[in-house]
Amino acid sequence: MSAHLAAHPDGEAAFTFDRSAYQEDLSSLPIGVFDSGVGGLTVLEAILTLDVFDNDNLQPGPDGRPDFAEERFVYLGDQANMPYGNYANVGKVDYLRELILKDMVFLLGKRYHQDGAVRRDKPPVKAIVIACNTATAYGLEDIKSLVQTLGVPVIVVGVVEAGARGLLSTETDPDGAIGVMATVGTCASEVYPRTIQSTLGRAGRGIATITQFGSPDLAAIIEGDPSIPTSASEQVARDVRALVEAHRKSAQSVQSAGSDGERVPPLSTIMLGCTHFPLVREEIETAFSELRRAPDFAPYIAEKRIYIDPAEWTARQLFRELASAGLRASAGGARATDRHLFFLSAAAPSIAAAHRNADGGLEHEYKYGRETGRLDLEDTIVVPMTRESLPGTSRHLIQNELPAVWERLP
Repeated sequence: MSAHLAAHPDGEAAFTFDRSAYQEDLSSLPIGVFDSGVGGLTVLEAILTLDVFDNDNLQPGPDGRPDFAEERFVYLGDQANMPYGNYANVGKVDYLRELILKDMVFLLGKRYHQDGAVRRDKPPVKAIVIACNTATAYGLEDIKSLVQTLGVPVIVVGVVEAGARGLLSTETDPDGAIGVMATVGTCASEVYPRTIQSTLGRAGRGIATITQFGSPDLAAIIEGDPSIPTSASEQVARDVRALVEAHRKSAQSVQSAGSDGERVPPLSTIMLGCTHFPLVREEIETAFSELRRAPDFAPYIAEKRIYIDPAEWTARQLFRELASAGLRASAGGARATDRHLFFLSAAAPSIAAAHRNADGGLEHEYKYGRETGRLDLEDTIVVPMTRESLPGTSRHLIQNELPAVWERLP
């Protein structure tokens, strides 16, 4: 990626940006947010509605005004390449890392497609929020390293550390177990157990009991993937059962080991480790409640469960970092854009029909068979996101669950 960027310093080519755009004051620029699809809009909703700081003195305490009221946002959902969580499962971690860097470069650059033509009028961003747990797990350090190497002074915030700090700041049962519901890739990375344990350790807390389950399909179902006929509620029920079964198996292993007095506590805190999952939080709670009625599972599920959504804690971290860097937009000040901008990726029109599925997206074998280094090949393009361009399932969820985003979505 570095060599490709160096070869195209003007930002005209695909997967490039103009570094000269970062030589002046950045406070008027928008904030970039990206995810593998629409799940990251849950993070944007939390950012848009956050009111836990005083906008004048920047100290903790709500003032009746949204903390990001003066900011504008550029959102990218890389829907054509989702779900990110399955790349690790097929041995394509390096390609996933390249996709994540492409997302970053899009936000830094000016290039997108509209009505069949390339346009170059998108403003660059002053901060990047990685609103995807899998992308944070596999790409946060790559992004931080690349922007440092390039000398681009943008703020980079991921959701995983924010989620772990949120767990620490929320009144949870210290004796209960933590269940992590995420994608296959996020669970395979072990980023949540590692980050949670280190965060609790720094706070002087003991080692937590953590059980994970990675869903291969739930994020795609929430996106409205027509190739998966299962409903969101059905998939949630399966995933919750799989998580509890994994926790029960862990408990039985401890018991069979004959540890004196040691037992595995029930699941009392649930980390929503995929930004899509807050959109089906009600279904998740229903699944836990119903499963707890079964005698075989009741001992492994706490009577009351606390849910941790990293979104709000990500918004808090973003506010603090913008304030610390002096990059908050000022009231009445000039802005690079007066609108919030939303984008989705789609299969490029030039891609052969054999590489497309029935709904026009990338065919599974092609999607997960690609190799790194083909930055000359633009097999997906980024286009404006509108209400009408969203699948019906996603549109319904956003309209009902994310009103601040829906209001701003063209």
